[in-house]
Amino acid sequence: MEKQKKQSLVAAPGGKSYLVPFVLITSLFLLWGFAHGLLDVLNKHFQGVFTMTKAESGLVQFSTYIAYFLMALPAGAFMKRYGYRKGIIMGLLLFAIGAFGFIPAAFLHSATPFLIALFVIACGLCILETAANPYSTILGPSASAAQRLNLSQSFNGLGWILGPLVGGLLIFGASEGDSMALTKPYILVGGIVLFVALLFFFTKLPEIKPEEEEEVTAIVEEKPAASIWKRRQFVRSVVAQFCYCAAQTGIFGFFINYVTEMDPGISNLRASRILAFGGMALFMIGRLSGSFTMKWLAPGRLLTWYSLLSAVCMALVVASVGTLSLYALYLSFFFMSIMFPTIFALGLEGMGVYTKKASSYIVMGVAGGAFSPMLMGYIGEENMALGFIVSCISCISLSNVIDKFGMLFFTYGIRIINQYGLCMKAWVSWDKCYAQVISAYLYRFHFK
Repeated sequence: MEKQKKQSLVAAPGGKSYLVPFVLITSLFLLWGFAHGLLDVLNKHFQGVFTMTKAESGLVQFSTYIAYFLMALPAGAFMKRYGYRKGIIMGLLLFAIGAFGFIPAAFLHSATPFLIALFVIACGLCILETAANPYSTILGPSASAAQRLNLSQSFNGLGWILGPLVGGLLIFGASEGDSMALTKPYILVGGIVLFVALLFFFTKLPEIKPEEEEEVTAIVEEKPAASIWKRRQFVRSVVAQFCYCAAQTGIFGFFINYVTEMDPGISNLRASRILAFGGMALFMIGRLSGSFTMKWLAPGRLLTWYSLLSAVCMALVVASVGTLSLYALYLSFFFMSIMFPTIFALGLEGMGVYTKKASSYIVMGVAGGAFSPMLMGYIGEENMALGFIVSCISCISLSNVIDKFGMLFFTYGIRIINQYGLCMKAWVSWDKCYAQVISAYLYRFHFK
């Protein structure tokens, strides 16, 4: 029985299995998870090495996530013409070029060359994610697409653990004055990426077409832009992806800042280890457990619950209630875990011939992570806890996008808050009350 379940997850038409392609694609998730995990170390490191403010260090995330916005559509067009396999190889090559670009950047003693190298890496990552995410969803039955993507993303979570762990050891653990400290983790990952690119080059992968794509060959194709934006689930997924990435990037990027401010005795190296074994470990556990939880709870409903719980965690972080706030920050990693793959799978559901196009637009939603760190850094320059209000608002917004349950739950929550005097009126519409609550929180925590 267990064997059948495992086979059904990657079952191909005709009784065959997509297990080998699925394993190869899943390896990509680990690589870009590692690359993203390194960013959280770079954010804090740039503040010290290049004397950046917290808002300025947000350029690390900006240079990365803005590439997703700029490259998503070209990536989709490339794969539409050349297929998933060539798209993956192209993404890996750009990844490697950007990683090795850290070597000449180290001799220029400026943050700008590193930011340019990060942009090139992100262009490669954008292509990889645009290809690998939809490819994972169609390597088996459509009913298990969200489970399959969450399973792949679990290895992405492992990469998120290794990123701050290896990056913290090689960067924060380097001797003072070591100008090549920044290059070491990127030389390592660049070599691995080149090897994987060669593996994909010599491995034949099936170019899979969804059943919907095969059935419409005789039908006059609608204009992609016109047909895509009429699908509510897809549009909601793009908005949800923006909100999620705005919340997640800020939480991950300023974790080390928050921990070291709470306890000045904690070094950057120790904080990076806490990030790896504490936050990122929960992130991976959440993705592993989420894949199985979706067997009993609909992906959209689970996403809403986790968004609401993440908002509660962020509110506790902003409130700065000692150890409880730190535990809440840890828990937010768990609740964030299933969001990206679930949003992606829900957005691609039933898209058929427009799967690759839709994938590009959903990847563009990652641009939310380009702007939130700078805003968080600006708000939390003196007190990092205050900056997490941005992530809190993003999580609240996310809970209202995918599932109507989230809006109903939030409205009921506002009614309870109203009884404790945070809202001035006895009862108002949810949108007006939403604005009042945000204002109340901003006033309370900025002027206390």
